[in-house]
Amino acid sequence: MADLPVPPCCLKAFQWDGTPTGTEGYLPGSPNKTYITGTNPNVAVFVIHDLLAWTFPNIRLLADHYAREIDATVYVPDFFGGETLPIDLVLAARWAELDLHGFIGRNSREIREPEIIGFARALRAANYDKVGAIGFCYGGWAVHRLGAREFLDPDTGKSSLVDCVTAGHPSLLTKKDIDEVAVPVQILAPEIDAAYTDEFKLHSFVTMQKNGVPFNYVHFPKVEHACFVRGDLNIKGEREALVRGKNEAVSWARLWLHGPEKN
Repeated sequence: MADLPVPPCCLKAFQWDGTPTGTEGYLPGSPNKTYITGTNPNVAVFVIHDLLAWTFPNIRLLADHYAREIDATVYVPDFFGGETLPIDLVLAARWAELDLHGFIGRNSREIREPEIIGFARALRAANYDKVGAIGFCYGGWAVHRLGAREFLDPDTGKSSLVDCVTAGHPSLLTKKDIDEVAVPVQILAPEIDAAYTDEFKLHSFVTMQKNGVPFNYVHFPKVEHACFVRGDLNIKGEREALVRGKNEAVSWARLWLHGPEKN
C-alpha cells in the first residue's frame, strides 16, 4: 500500500444506516449530474465529495442532514465524470485491484477545477441569496479554491461563488490555496491525517488569523483522515466524530448563511 497515491484511510468506508431521500437531476447551467435534497429557494449548500464519489450513500445521507438542519437546498454533483471506485473492493481493502493512480489522474485538480467553479457559478445564477460549500478529502482543496480572493467583487467584497466554506480532512491542498482564502472558513481536522499534515494545519491556523478571515478550526483527537464521511462503528470514536463533524458544519453554515439569529 506504500505506493498508493492517497492514504489508504481515504478509501476505507462504512455505509451507515438510512436511505437517502433526495433525487438525481441537474442544476440549470451545469452539465454535472447531481444529487439534490432540500427545498429552500434562498439558501444553497454545495457539497464536494471525497474519492468515494457522489453516489456513496454516506455523502448523500450527510446532504440530507444538511438540508434539514441548515435549512438549505443541498447539491452533491458528480465530479468524476460518471466514474466510481468499486465499493466492494474498497470495503474489502483490496487496494491492488483498484487503479488509483489512473483514477486520480483522470480526476486531477487541473481537470476538475473548471467544472467545480462552473457549478458554483451556476448556483449563483440560480438566484440563491446565500451559497455555502462543504468538501471532504478531495473536496477539501476545492472549497478552498471556491473561497479564493480572486473571486471577490472589488466594490462589495462579496464572493461571486460562495459565502462560506467548510473543509473536512482536505487532501491535494497547497499552501497557496490556504493563503488565498477570503471567505469565512471552517476546518474539521482529525488528529491522524497523512494528507492534511501538522505542517498544513499550522499554516492554516497562522495564515487565516494573519489574513483576518473568519476562521473556525475544530480538532478531533484520536481519529483519522476520512472519519467525517466514513463513520465506522468498528473504529473507536469514529461515529462520534462523524456526528460531531456534521454538527460543526451545520452550525458554521447556519451562522454565515442565515445569520446569528438562526444559529
